[in-house]
Amino acid sequence: MPLGLLALAVGAFGIGLTEFVIAGLLPQVAADFTVTEATAGWLISGYALAVVAGALGLTAATTRLPRKPVLLGLLALFIAGNLVSAIAPTYGVMLLGRIIAALCHGAFFGIGAVVAAGLVAPQRRAGAVALMFTGLTVANVLGVPFGTLLGQQFGWRSTFWAITAVGVIAWFGILAMVPAVAAPPSSGVRHELRAFRSGQVWLSVLVTVLGFGGMFGAFTYIAYTLTEVSGFSAGAVPWLLVLFGAGLFAGNLIGGRLADRSVDGTLLAVLAGLTVVLAAFALTASSRPATIVALVLMGGFGFATVPALQTRVMHWADEAPTLASGANIAAFNLGNAFGAWAGGATITAGLGYTSPLWAGAVITLAGLVVMAFAYTWARSRALSPAVS
Repeated sequence: MPLGLLALAVGAFGIGLTEFVIAGLLPQVAADFTVTEATAGWLISGYALAVVAGALGLTAATTRLPRKPVLLGLLALFIAGNLVSAIAPTYGVMLLGRIIAALCHGAFFGIGAVVAAGLVAPQRRAGAVALMFTGLTVANVLGVPFGTLLGQQFGWRSTFWAITAVGVIAWFGILAMVPAVAAPPSSGVRHELRAFRSGQVWLSVLVTVLGFGGMFGAFTYIAYTLTEVSGFSAGAVPWLLVLFGAGLFAGNLIGGRLADRSVDGTLLAVLAGLTVVLAAFALTASSRPATIVALVLMGGFGFATVPALQTRVMHWADEAPTLASGANIAAFNLGNAFGAWAGGATITAGLGYTSPLWAGAVITLAGLVVMAFAYTWARSRALSPAVS
């Protein structure tokens, strides 16, 4: 394994931690700033929308620059944003810190995925991307539960101080382990925009929005589901998130291996499975044993999509993958924002704390339909010369 992949995974760990840990801390943050659950949810939705802006804007602005200094600059922005969150005196400043940290997210993963894919043989690209994204899953397996526990014991600010420290460690890891990678000679915004002539790129991005948005819509308010519906105590939430994170970890690695065999087949199977899991979770959320099983499966199926989704868009972008890769990271987080909004809207409408699960199932089903269309279209185009 190239050491550069390990360094990229460390950076992914820090960024994944700041994105996901807020879900476990949302009740404490809402109580501290005296805001409603839906308003506190904007710390997730606002982050996700800022990722969209950063993924497109910063990736486009840095396409001609050497990739290693860009990655270091993005991590510096990440460190600054989490420092602001740690010292935020008001909800508005807290949201600002989240936005600053989020601006680096999309560009880091978009550029980092291209760098990771370039460090290995072509037939191992999905596995390399999965290995980088392992940082996200480890953040959920270990970082999010213990970050939530840290916040519960010493206040939520202590969690963001810890995330800031992780960002510093990741910065030095990138500096030491990632090889210098020059931007391609033909790079530039005009060249990268060529990728968006492909209808399959647009369909891939839409599948990402819907497929990942469904899972995240359910996850955003999972602390409320676990305590208000399943009957778990607030102290049990961090340990339950360990199970969810274990599912993420396994799903990401298995999804990467399956995607190296068949990207589209993996997506069709996993999106169908995720739809069923979310609907079953909503029906059985009052049962603690069923909830535990559903948490693991939701994480597993949810993150099994990630390597395939990212590899698919880079495949169809062909020789101009950087901006398309960043756009797909933006799509992940646009899905996050959409899912969080949909889940919050169902709660505000008085539909209860299982309603985000139902909303997630519907959104994921829509992603499955789009993926089936994309697969059929790609297959018909591949067969058309032979038919002729």
